[in-house]
Amino acid sequence: MKVVNSLKSLKKMAGSRVVTRRGVKFIVNKKNPRAKARQGGLAKKKNKKY
Repeated sequence: MKVVNSLKSLKKMAGSRVVTRRGVKFIVNKKNPRAKARQGGLAKKKNKKY
């Protein structure tokens, strides 16, 4: 999976879908599973002190 600034070129490929999970945009391609990318940072988990 690649981390990219722009998802435009990967969006145009045949079989690709834009998926938003937890505020991060992903490109998932069913026809070419190697063509995956994400845009945006993943949310950091807060460490709880007990």
